[in-house]
Amino acid sequence: MEATGTDEVEKIKSKFMSAWHNMKYSWVLKTKTYFSRNSPVFLLGKCYHFKTDESGELSSDGSNCDKINTEISGNVEEFRKDFISRIWLTYREEFPQIKGSALTTDCGWGCTLRTGQMLLAQGLMLHFLGRAWVWPDALDIDNSDSESWTAHTVKKLTASFETSLTAEREPKILSNHHQGTIRRNCDDNEMRNEVYHRKIISWFGDSPLAAFGLHQLIEYGKKSGKIAGDWYGPAVVAHILRKAVEEARDPELQGVTVYVAQDCTVYSSDVIDRQCSFMDSGKADTKAVIILVPVRLGGERTNMDYLEFVKGILSLEYCVGIIGGKPKQSYYFAGFQDDSLIYMDPHYCQSFVDVSIKDFPLESFHCPSPKKMSFKKMDPSCTIGFYCRTVQDFEKASEEITKMLKSSSKEKYPLFTFVKGHSKDYDFASSPLHEENDLFSEDEKKRLKRFSTEEFVLL
Repeated sequence: MEATGTDEVEKIKSKFMSAWHNMKYSWVLKTKTYFSRNSPVFLLGKCYHFKTDESGELSSDGSNCDKINTEISGNVEEFRKDFISRIWLTYREEFPQIKGSALTTDCGWGCTLRTGQMLLAQGLMLHFLGRAWVWPDALDIDNSDSESWTAHTVKKLTASFETSLTAEREPKILSNHHQGTIRRNCDDNEMRNEVYHRKIISWFGDSPLAAFGLHQLIEYGKKSGKIAGDWYGPAVVAHILRKAVEEARDPELQGVTVYVAQDCTVYSSDVIDRQCSFMDSGKADTKAVIILVPVRLGGERTNMDYLEFVKGILSLEYCVGIIGGKPKQSYYFAGFQDDSLIYMDPHYCQSFVDVSIKDFPLESFHCPSPKKMSFKKMDPSCTIGFYCRTVQDFEKASEEITKMLKSSSKEKYPLFTFVKGHSKDYDFASSPLHEENDLFSEDEKKRLKRFSTEEFVLL
């Protein structure tokens, strides 16, 4: 009876906290974000311009006005399509109870796990869909922030936005309502992309069976001393993601592996060994690798000397983003404009979506509007992610990033390094000496414990 009473109290407390956080974080999508049309915008390696040639802008007779508005609107909408197409994973409530607790929401504590999920999701999107893919229905999402995309052309572009959005909605609505003839004529590649789009999201569902869902990530976190409701730092989440990918049993995921840098060092031979390992199918093949590099961009505060390097990293198409944030909040950084970082915010409490049902709604997994934050407000603790499809891609990326690190480093040591050869403590996961249920080696447990005390504190 006592245990039952305690459970009921915990459930009531959980519901109260869910209601509180739902109100607390509901402002996230209501705040406006302003973009300058005088500077390029970068989003995960792609560059967008919200302005036309100077000669066109300086026209005083109005003859080029329609053309200018159309061109700017087109650029804005391409950026919007691209941004909205990224997978957005936020706080959820009323999902199945987390094992070992009474929690049915991650409001207030799961933001770093969510930003880690977003980074991994981007890596899987690159793997299965490619960087050029955009969600065909991206512009159908209601955007409360549409009037703030450019700072100086708000009124001029509103009509253009509405016209273009309306024009694009009609054929897309037809294609999504199971019109037999149109569906049969659909491009096979588009159909394939739609299947993978849904499949990737389903891997992050909030249920115990989802490979990269919150429930599974928390189970892996227990091996490093974490439980549901605890704070998870960027470095700890990096290792949890690695284990989640290693333990995934879906055949589609056997061609992907995750490598986490050790003490700001990427050991090239270890990465290549992972890529060249035998796949579960028994066939020798190379795996794509997602490289996660936990770093600190300064001491107590972020060192502004690292700004250009971070911007350079986010300018690479094989960058899958940064797990970071500011003190007390974790964000998923995906781009920048000038000295401001563009991010997706997980601090928005949404209702549970059952991704196991056919044609589950996709809208809540795509963010309608980006947010911006000054780089100097960024907490120095973060994890940077890259995706390399082949060994050749990894070798090319390591050379390119090494040059970037050297050019941006004003001090003796770069932020992190690529080193040829293997690490001293070789990948424990492939060693038969460790028990199967021991997900973290002793060295890694010590490292994770150290990270837990060094990183920023989240609410």
